[in-house]
Amino acid sequence: GVLPPLGVYDPLGLIETRDMRRYEIMEVKHGRAAMLGFLHIILIQAGARFPGYLSPTAGLKFADVPSGCFASLEALPTAGWLQIMLTTCMMETGYFIFEYQGYGALDKEPGDIGGEGWIRYDDASTKTFKLNVERQNGRAAMLGVTGCLVHELLGVNALYPTGG
Repeated sequence: GVLPPLGVYDPLGLIETRDMRRYEIMEVKHGRAAMLGFLHIILIQAGARFPGYLSPTAGLKFADVPSGCFASLEALPTAGWLQIMLTTCMMETGYFIFEYQGYGALDKEPGDIGGEGWIRYDDASTKTFKLNVERQNGRAAMLGVTGCLVHELLGVNALYPTGG
């Protein structure tokens, strides 16, 4: 998605040689994942936790998970990581792809996963505006998550690096 005022910057002319639809789909998908990831960072820093056990066999409760980005990842048991990685690999290789998701259906727009009950915009300018807003929010979330991780690597709080 090229958005004003930048325009297209392609000095090597790769756009004509590649399937840009695939890249649009990946950008929307990764932007949505980054938005959820940034929401996770905000909620964890605020102290929000699910009730109950994260791992009953290890005796690990959700409340016991620390609030740091890396610390919360390190607290997860190995079996939990294996489940996450298996599910992610299955999703990325197409095991869970359905035609209505916009990922496999060529007649759907990139990211159109809502089904029949989802709001559609008939006006082309409104639809373009909404899609560009989602792309920009996804790009901002990707940079936000990266910034939070860098802050923690530098030894400061992810959301308040100056001590705010």
